[in-house]
Amino acid sequence: MSEKTITGEDPTKAILSESGLNSKHLCDYVVNVATGCRHGCKFCYVPSTPNIRARPDMLKEEADVDNSQKEWGQYVLYRDGLGDRLDDHLERKRTWRETRRGRGVVGVSFSTDCYMDGRSGEITRNVIKALTNHGKFTRILTRNPILALQDLDVFKKGGQYVTIGSSIPCMDPKQVGAIEPNAPAPKHRLRGLKEFDKNGVQTFVSMSPTYPTQNKNDLRNLLEQISECNPAVIFHEPINPRGGNFEMTVEAARDAEETELATELDQLRNRDRWIEYATNHLRWVQEIGQELGLPVHLWPDKQLVKYASDEEKVWLQSWRDRQSPEEFAERDTPTESAPTYPIQAK
Repeated sequence: MSEKTITGEDPTKAILSESGLNSKHLCDYVVNVATGCRHGCKFCYVPSTPNIRARPDMLKEEADVDNSQKEWGQYVLYRDGLGDRLDDHLERKRTWRETRRGRGVVGVSFSTDCYMDGRSGEITRNVIKALTNHGKFTRILTRNPILALQDLDVFKKGGQYVTIGSSIPCMDPKQVGAIEPNAPAPKHRLRGLKEFDKNGVQTFVSMSPTYPTQNKNDLRNLLEQISECNPAVIFHEPINPRGGNFEMTVEAARDAEETELATELDQLRNRDRWIEYATNHLRWVQEIGQELGLPVHLWPDKQLVKYASDEEKVWLQSWRDRQSPEEFAERDTPTESAPTYPIQAK
């Protein structure tokens, strides 16, 4: 945990926001328990979103933030009392958005980690209680499911209305630690999810973003280990070499003396190299998932679809259009076969 983290209270009134993450079969709404995050993942896209970039004056006043991207991981403004406000909001709310892919699910938290520490965990506990008491399907995403186990009673009481997942891109603690400097190690994330599954709480995994240093055998090993937590779905996407956050990712790997990772990441600036790596990873994960009988769902980037070959465009777009195999939130769509890769595997 970073000693430089400046903390405070978020003065904004935001409670429940509609989300575009239904495009990734995650949710139609989001509730974020804080602004900022202790983990400081270098590839994180959140600092470039309007939620952060549109409020520089507030961040400067409350946390002395000069550059929200470069200082990501060094500031957290908590939304204390959010659970009570959310409960009141849900009492008054008369309409509810339910898209085909989002299914009316509420994501907690997709712009921060809702269990990054005890204070955020306490807010999250009350948020989960408010959502599940109102019969709202709730998707928890955290890199610290071990800490979330302190609220196992709330998860179990939430029953069918709650699922918990974690991002597990790689099992190499040194590589992951280089670009996710303050987050728990992958083995701890997996251990936490296994405990939730053991106690009857549905789990999912975001295998994102996988690294260019991982070959097919590495991905197979990762999927085999992930399968131990019995996830209802395994989402997967390769890393995207765009924006200031990618530059910070390369620098972080280099500073951590993860030379191979830094070199491989840096080579992704070449579009053809990125397309080759990304399509290989997506294809391999699909193939291995099918061999192991795992509920894999690929997340191809729209830019990858744009620049891929004509045959691959169809395959990639089919994944973007395909319904997730996850049954969470009473999905009533029929099971779909995975799109077939158009080119003979090399």
